[in-house]
Amino acid sequence: MDATMLIGFCAGLCTAVSFFPQVARTLRTRSARDFSALMLFLLFTGLILWFVYGALRDDAAIAVTNGVTAAMVAVIGVVKMRSG
Repeated sequence: MDATMLIGFCAGLCTAVSFFPQVARTLRTRSARDFSALMLFLLFTGLILWFVYGALRDDAAIAVTNGVTAAMVAVIGVVKMRSG
């Protein structure tokens, strides 16, 4: 792994890890009322597009970290849909 890829993974890791406390709290409280549905939708869509972009460019740092973050945003979105 070269330095550029390492920087990409570190940046993506920071972004992905930043969502973990929100996911944990959302699951613990079973509430996502404070999240805007539009924001979650747009963020999820953007992350999926970044994932596809990373896959098409064969850039694991972009694909993996955005895929993980999209999964966490999806968890919040599911709780949001279930809790109203």
